[in-house]
Amino acid sequence: MAETARNTIFAVSTPPGRAAIAVVRVSGPEASAALCALGGENLPPPRKAVLRTLRDGSGAWIDQALVLWFPAPASETGEDMAEFHLHGGRAIAEAALTALAAVPGLRAAAPGEFTRRAVENGKLDLTRAEALADLIDAETPAQARQALRQYQGALAALYEDWRARLIAVLAWAEAAIDFSEEELPEDIDERLRAPIAALHAEMNRHLDDARRGEITREGLFLTVIGAPNAGKSSLVNALARRDVAIISEIPGTTRDVVETRLDLGGYVVHLADTAGLRDTADVIEREGVRRALARAASSDMTVLVLDGTAAEPFAGLDEQAVARASVTVWNKSDLPWPVPRQGLRISARTGEGLDALLQILREQVRTRLKRPRESPPMTRARHRECVTAAAEALARALNQSESELAAEDLRLALRAIGRLTGRVDIEELLDVVFKDFCIGK
Repeated sequence: MAETARNTIFAVSTPPGRAAIAVVRVSGPEASAALCALGGENLPPPRKAVLRTLRDGSGAWIDQALVLWFPAPASETGEDMAEFHLHGGRAIAEAALTALAAVPGLRAAAPGEFTRRAVENGKLDLTRAEALADLIDAETPAQARQALRQYQGALAALYEDWRARLIAVLAWAEAAIDFSEEELPEDIDERLRAPIAALHAEMNRHLDDARRGEITREGLFLTVIGAPNAGKSSLVNALARRDVAIISEIPGTTRDVVETRLDLGGYVVHLADTAGLRDTADVIEREGVRRALARAASSDMTVLVLDGTAAEPFAGLDEQAVARASVTVWNKSDLPWPVPRQGLRISARTGEGLDALLQILREQVRTRLKRPRESPPMTRARHRECVTAAAEALARALNQSESELAAEDLRLALRAIGRLTGRVDIEELLDVVFKDFCIGK
């Protein structure tokens, strides 16, 4: 750890302002000195809230607050920790921070430093630290549920199970290489192949999740496409319940992708309005059409808006974009139509059919992001990269004819899984080797 990281740090974990309480936290070797400097000479009993009058170095009164003392290692960071539960006024919090800054050995915490120390001291693994950040940033119930499950250790338990099994397999592989003259089981190669194949299959199933966890965390992308003047912008405004896009009778008004965020069935949805799809000589509008098609192709879902009053509603539309549409709606049901239309009728102007459209979209989003019960979802690209690297290494190990090369692939798989939780410990491999084999007896 860097020299500066060993200093005692302090930070306001609950921002002051109009809040009732501001919590100032101190972690590190001088946490006890910080608590005594502001709250008196004696430390309170561990993990028991005590009312103290806080004063600065000159003896000036700061606040009457609750203080708590968490001696190491039984604290959130694994270090000595002190907490000051202050009244939430900005002046009080700033006075407390100024007083703490005057205590020798204390400095302000860097962003995320408390959580980083918890990881470094073994109180959290990387997946739980990421879940804590996701829980803080959660905007919808689905995001909060996913973050809570990960914070409770669902992903960590899965990856630690894989890691323990990889250590055991690698221990056998290393023993077969390094202690080939000892009395090892004759079927050791088969004993290795079966668990490697099982792990490889589990990792592939974990990867085959349609990015549910990542989409839940980051938001699902829903794009509205259609011909000019079909009512795309009106529909986006109606779904967002505010004026997001400019509405005009002039074709080609929307030239770029206009985006807003919705809470749809408890999930974050990035809703995008796009340029009308048609052949045009206008250079700027043509670029808008290109961007619309590109956004539709990369989106998780698309809504195709058709003009029910048009004689040829599909004229100029890209065939692939039409075929890929998740939902198709016929707009302008409040106006006369030349012929009857089959499908969902809506009016973005009057609101007719919007409830039915929203219900369809909610059901499709839930189906798209429904989580299988047996496996917690990956929530970040980092997880996917590490699991992919591990699965590829195991696939190579299964196809290696040389024991040394297979063992190296197993080591690469173990490192990749270790990076997921932040644990890569070669000593554990040695422990398994000497536990499972009577070497040198």
